[in-house]
Amino acid sequence: MDLNRFILEQERKHPEATGTLSHALMAIENATKIISSYIRMAGLVDVIGKTGRINVQGEEVQKLDTLSNRVLVEHLSGSGDFYAVASEEMENALFPEEGKEGKYIIAVDPLDGSSVIDANTSVGTIFSIWRKTSSDESTFLQEGKKIVAAGYVIYGTSTMLVYSTGNGVYGFTLDPMVGTYLLSHPNIKIPDKGKIYGFNESYYNKWEEKIRKCVDYFKSEGYTLRWAGAMVTDIHRTIMKGGIFAYPMVGSKAKIRLLYEAAPMAFLVKQAGGLATDGTENILDIKPQALHQRVPVFMGSPEDVKKCMEIMNR
Repeated sequence: MDLNRFILEQERKHPEATGTLSHALMAIENATKIISSYIRMAGLVDVIGKTGRINVQGEEVQKLDTLSNRVLVEHLSGSGDFYAVASEEMENALFPEEGKEGKYIIAVDPLDGSSVIDANTSVGTIFSIWRKTSSDESTFLQEGKKIVAAGYVIYGTSTMLVYSTGNGVYGFTLDPMVGTYLLSHPNIKIPDKGKIYGFNESYYNKWEEKIRKCVDYFKSEGYTLRWAGAMVTDIHRTIMKGGIFAYPMVGSKAKIRLLYEAAPMAFLVKQAGGLATDGTENILDIKPQALHQRVPVFMGSPEDVKKCMEIMNR
């Protein structure tokens, strides 16, 4: 079954549906196909390297960041389904003229992991959709539990779109021969317990003692370290194989953006049967205070996340 047919069949199960969300998801589908085609050409066309610009996150902007952001913003704005679009690459939200009657808003990380694209490793796009609640940027300051739909696209050995509308998690693999996403992973469930831990251990000496104890526990239990440097890659592996992914505070600083990364991934992990916390609070219960707020994250198999929290709270 292809993605469009799947979306429409899901819509038929809800007589009250207007078709707007389905149309919005198709806009994301089309944009990510274009991004995927550019990534496949990386190294052959001039899309690798830095632009020389620093974004609102204080990070060096890659050429593919700019290209991916432009493609997504154009498709999402032009669809007419979104009242507002927020991007990790833009300081402020965009309110497209075409979407002035839109019921939804969307937040995107256009190209997660772009700094490692020149090493030919997996990167991705993350998105989350909410209902519009106000006419200004405060409409984005909603808890993750209010997400209507969220997902990611991983551009790896194959391009795969994984998403949920709150009724399970489904994965679709792009068939490059026909340019269609096909259902390949129905009703994805995260294992209750895994044998992989994903922590960036280069920060080991900068973590609090309780974080080090958590990592030491997984090592002592024979867990394997896996760290890709792109949240999409690390979370996709965690959902598929189980285990725990974490990005704790380093000193007084958090790395993961709540709106663009933590909330949508927490939504997906929960839908797959896992847990997601910032160490003290369920990530889906955190109300953002700003568009680019950052939080620590611990998410993955329920038994592994619970064990880590138990160790940290002793």
